[in-house]
Amino acid sequence: MARRGLQEINASSTADIAFLLLIFFLVTTTMNVDTGLARVLPPMPDPNQKQQEDIKIKKRNIFVVLINKSDRLLVNGQDMDLTQLKIKAKEFITNPNRLEDLPEFEFKPILIANPDYVLGTDSPQKIEHPHFRRKYPNGYPVSKGVISLQNDRGTSYKRYIEVQNVLVAAYNEVRDEVSIQEFGVPFNRLVNKEDMDAIRAAVPQKISEAEPKNIGGK
Repeated sequence: MARRGLQEINASSTADIAFLLLIFFLVTTTMNVDTGLARVLPPMPDPNQKQQEDIKIKKRNIFVVLINKSDRLLVNGQDMDLTQLKIKAKEFITNPNRLEDLPEFEFKPILIANPDYVLGTDSPQKIEHPHFRRKYPNGYPVSKGVISLQNDRGTSYKRYIEVQNVLVAAYNEVRDEVSIQEFGVPFNRLVNKEDMDAIRAAVPQKISEAEPKNIGGK
């Protein structure tokens, strides 16, 4: 008797089934949302766009932070690490000894949003914070200093964010110190919105992020 051959399995539709399963999982799968820092490097300049005239700022009022293509940090032309950067940035922001090579101060009223303002009325949109008005009748000394953060086109994203975070932390620490001096608690523990707005006005965060340049360096 002749032996019966094994019947072959028809696999012609296997590829179609696999493709349908792939589509199903792509449609139904939920992807995790990236919760990283919502910051990007400044965009590349438009070559067809005319460059605006530079605003003239006194040299003492500007703190230049450069990151070259090798992620090396240069502050006002000098090598510096992140720990030193934070100390120097705070000194620049506060100028505690009122040195002539550090920023000037402008005596200004500390304005906050008027909680009683109604659109269309004659009431002002901003009013002086009562504490600062009483304590500083001639205005509070607000720094004219600006921190200029500049980077090379070859700067790594990681390094840029590290430097940016240190500069923001320097401002936050100064705000904490002023808040403790004026209200007895750090800035992040203030509960009154008017008080928080007053500290922001007294210590404005002035970080200018310039377009990437060909800084070079090793």
